[in-house]
Parts: sequence; C-alpha cells; structure tokens
Amino acid sequence: MNLRTSILPTIVVAQFCCTSLWFASNAVMADLLKNFSLESSALGHLTAAVQLGFIGGTFLFALLALADCFSPSKVFCVCALLGSLANLGTLFDHNTLTSLIILRGLTGFFLAGIYPVGMKIAADYFDKGLGKSLGFLVGALVLGTAFPHFLQAFTGTLSWQAVIIITSSLAVVGGGSLWLLVPDGPYHKRAPRLNPTAAFTVFHKPAFRAAAFGYFGHMWELYAFWAFVPVMLQAYKALHPDQIIHISLWSFLIIGIGSLGCIMAGLVAERWGTKRIASLALFFSGICCLIAPLMFLVDSSSLFLVFLLVWGLTVVADSPLFSTLVAKNAPDHNKGTALTIVNCLGYSLTIVSIQLVNSLRESFALSAIMCCLAIGPLFGLLSLWRNK
Repeated sequence: MNLRTSILPTIVVAQFCCTSLWFASNAVMADLLKNFSLESSALGHLTAAVQLGFIGGTFLFALLALADCFSPSKVFCVCALLGSLANLGTLFDHNTLTSLIILRGLTGFFLAGIYPVGMKIAADYFDKGLGKSLGFLVGALVLGTAFPHFLQAFTGTLSWQAVIIITSSLAVVGGGSLWLLVPDGPYHKRAPRLNPTAAFTVFHKPAFRAAAFGYFGHMWELYAFWAFVPVMLQAYKALHPDQIIHISLWSFLIIGIGSLGCIMAGLVAERWGTKRIASLALFFSGICCLIAPLMFLVDSSSLFLVFLLVWGLTVVADSPLFSTLVAKNAPDHNKGTALTIVNCLGYSLTIVSIQLVNSLRESFALSAIMCCLAIGPLFGLLSLWRNK
C-alpha cells in the first residue's frame, strides 16, 4: 500500500473520532436537561454555543494562518486533545447552563482545529481527485456527528456520562493517530510569513466568492436540520401518537445517511462535475425544506421517515463539493486559511438559522417553520450560477 492510499483512511478515521465531540451534548440532551434542571430552550443555546466557539476558533485560526504556518497534523492533534478535555467538563456535577454553554463553546473552538484542518491535510495530499477524497472526509464528519445518537440507540443501559467519556476518548485516539501517522503532505506550502489580511483577500477572486457563497447557503440549512432532527421526530410523534418511532435510532440514521450522500456526491462529481452535483444536492434539499410542513401531516411514519432520510442524504452531500471548489480556487500557500475563514463565516450563519428556528418554536409549530431553511439553498444556487 503506497503512502497516498494509506493516508486517506487515517485522515478519515481521525476526522470521525474527533468530530464525535460535535453533537455529543445533543445526543444526551434529555439527560442533561433533567440532570442539571435546564429548560427545553437549552437545546438551542447549547447547540449554538458549539457553533459560536467554532466560529471564534476558525476566525482566530484563519487570522493567524495556523494551518499554513505550522504542521497541520500537529495543530489537529493539539486541538483534539483540548477539545476532549472541554467535552469531559460536561461531567462536572455542579454545572449550570452558563458553565455548560462555556464548555460547549470551548469544544467548538477546538473543533476549529479539526474539521477545516483535516480538509487542509487532505488537500495537501490530493490535488487530483480532491472532491472524492473530501467526500470520504466529510462523510466521516457526518458519521462522527451522528455517532453519539448511535451510542444512545444501541446501548440501552449506557449512561449519558459514558457517551461523553467515549466521545472524548475517541478524540484523543483520532488526534494522536493523525500526528503519528500523517506527516505534512507533498502539496503542503508553508506560508512565508504571517499575513492577517490573507483571510479576506482570498475573496477577491470571483470563482472563490461563488464557491464560498454557495457554501454559505448550504450551511444556513444544514446544522439547523441536524440540530432539530430529534425534535422533528418528537413533534411528529406528538401529532401521530399511534406511530412508534425510536428517536435515537432514527436520529442516527437520518444524520448518518449523509455520510453516504457525501461519498456518492464526491464519486459522481468526478464524472459529472463538482459544481453541477453540488447544485443538484442544494436543489433537492431545498425542495425537502419546502414540503416539510406537508410531510408532518402524513399519517404514515414509514413515509415520514423515508422523507427525512432523503433530506438527510441530500442536505450534506454538497458539503465536500463546496470545500473542493473553495480549495481549488484558493492560493496554494493560503488553502488552510481560505478553508478556515469560509468555515468561520458559514458557521456564523448556522447560529442565525438555529436560533431563528428555536425562537419561532415559541409561536409556531415546528412543522411550519422548517420551510424557512429553504432560504439557504435558494441563495446558494443563485450565487453559484450568477456568473457561469
């Protein structure tokens, strides 16, 4: 097995292990609410805290160009270790909503050195076939995101504390393996000097802007959908009490199927074009947003679950493709900075969409407000094809 062949599985596994930190609290949210006497609105606050931490981290990492000035594998490992410690802090018996928000914010901050840096490492190894490589990599992110739900679904007696410990342990393993087994890639170009303006000058190129704006539209929808998958399932059960749905199991399947979407999109894009396949994924996920209110009225859990599976498949399939377009249109010595600042701005939008849905829940049924997520795919499609 040559180096390039063995490197990708290592990066993918490390990405999966470390990104399991992302939604660890969401998977055990019911236990956190009960154990720390929190209101139901804590779901939105704790999810947003991770996003805010990630935004702050990516902005600082982009400003300092850490992934371009230092070994990306070492940056990845250090952040994985610190992120696992922040995640473990959730176990403290005397946590309050404030302390939990801070801990989840810190977890998000250190994830900024994991997700975009992992893509930077892949770009350092794979010039041709980058879309396919990032398809596997983002697929690992999706599985890592869904994994805490898997633990809850398939380990009936597993405590919420065990879920936190397992996800933190995986992050340590993932970060350590990347440091030990993945040296700097052949296409890694170390930035000649610190340039704080690099995070902004990358947007001067029209093709880069189009890719970035398409990604922003995609992000408006993605994390709001993921955050509220368990809530949508619960809302459907409330409307149809005779229907039986295992919340944790289906949350895992609906989010996790996105990994298959990423891999399929990466492979198909090799033949049909990255921009075209990204646009198709955006279009179909946007349609899912619009018909969501109608699907809640269907008195068939099977049909409703199939609908959510299709949504989960398409909602993230374009993610590796946008990252590919961003990386290919960024300067070689600033790829890490470009990927990081685009992540920063994209995740900033997730705060708005998550909090919008969270606040509207007080006045409207969740089934009615999920269609507002279609704003993102529409914006993304217009941005991608405005300048052909």
